[in-house]
Amino acid sequence: MSSDVAEVEKVLHTYFDGLYEGDTRKLGEAFHPASHLYSVGSDGKAADLPRADWLKWVESRESGKAKGSERRDRIVSIDFSGPATAFAKVECQLPPRYFTDYLTLLKIDGRWQVIAKAFHTVTKE
Repeated sequence: MSSDVAEVEKVLHTYFDGLYEGDTRKLGEAFHPASHLYSVGSDGKAADLPRADWLKWVESRESGKAKGSERRDRIVSIDFSGPATAFAKVECQLPPRYFTDYLTLLKIDGRWQVIAKAFHTVTKE
């Protein structure tokens, strides 16, 4: 189990790096091709963003690194429900947006990847 913890942590750090750097290759490595991102939209309804659409959006914006933004990300918790299913709560930021992410990970073909991300964003000036 300790090697699985280390492998999941590695995926999460790849996600943090990709998010901060705006590196869609790293994000694509961390997120399974079938993954989706979920949040509550400004209309109060569920927003569902497929990975491919999210990666296009990431490519179109200036990265936190390019802006010189402070980087602050952390793993809050990791929970395993079996040998191929994990759940992680993480916090990260792309000022002025601050995120709490709930990431569901699956171990497929011996490799951990995020299959779903549900998140909440707070915007601060």
